[in-house]
Amino acid sequence: MKPLKDILYQARLEQVAGDTNTPIAQVAFDSREVKPGTAFVAVRGTAGDGHGFIDAAIAKGAAAIICEEMPAQLQEGIAYVRVADSRYALAIMAGNLHDHPDRRLKLVGVTGTNGKTSVATLLYELYTALGHACGLISTVEVRVAGQVRPATHTTPDPVQLNRLLAGMADAGVSHCFMEVSSHAVVQQRIAGLQFVLGIFTNITRDHLDFHKTFDAYIRAKKGFFDALPAARPRRSPPSPLPPRGCRARYPARARADRHAAGPRLLRLRADRLRPEEPRRELLTAARTLEQINNQIR
Repeated sequence: MKPLKDILYQARLEQVAGDTNTPIAQVAFDSREVKPGTAFVAVRGTAGDGHGFIDAAIAKGAAAIICEEMPAQLQEGIAYVRVADSRYALAIMAGNLHDHPDRRLKLVGVTGTNGKTSVATLLYELYTALGHACGLISTVEVRVAGQVRPATHTTPDPVQLNRLLAGMADAGVSHCFMEVSSHAVVQQRIAGLQFVLGIFTNITRDHLDFHKTFDAYIRAKKGFFDALPAARPRRSPPSPLPPRGCRARYPARARADRHAAGPRLLRLRADRLRPEEPRRELLTAARTLEQINNQIR
């Protein structure tokens, strides 16, 4: 268990009422999963509003309520915290509760309309073959060091996601390859996670039932890469001097630009990863393995 104040670190608090030293055993956004010692986060969703289940969560033993709107009446012995964004707070709190498992392994995210599962799975298989203990979080399944379990979402909710990553880190996993959906970006499921590399496959007009416009869909994908850490600067190699009496054909600065720091982004051609051509698929991924390795290090 951890004090509530430690779990709330960087969760963008706006108002606090109650004891933030309250011990917390778990974080939940589904009132059916609440048990004594739970911090219940009231999340507004497309099908319902978690604020309407605050009383139910308290009745089941919730020790703290995290919400965007304070209830009209506050109960004694319960800590209430108003935050700017419940979804964001949920992800940050889940990471704090599990001691940021994403920082105990190398987390690689794969996004794009098509090819996410193929790329993530191929990388899992390749790195496993190279002797690394690997994890996989995909639309099809979740793998932890060889153990397989069915997946429920392309990208799980932040509570489940941090729990999975913590299990991987505890099991000695060094690399985790996961799919990152546009829904997950918009719904803050990956907020607070530290990816060492983001891979982009492609983008086509899809998921407009959720995003409404193609521009909004593009912005959602871009949001994942905007949150990536900058790559470490690489020292530019010395430029060879041109022969005496000759003018250099390309300025040295142009050569150095490709070594400048920038987002850790790698673009893969998903149309080259064809399930019906496994040999071609494997060779294509193998050619990019060195690139990926250089970014992950």
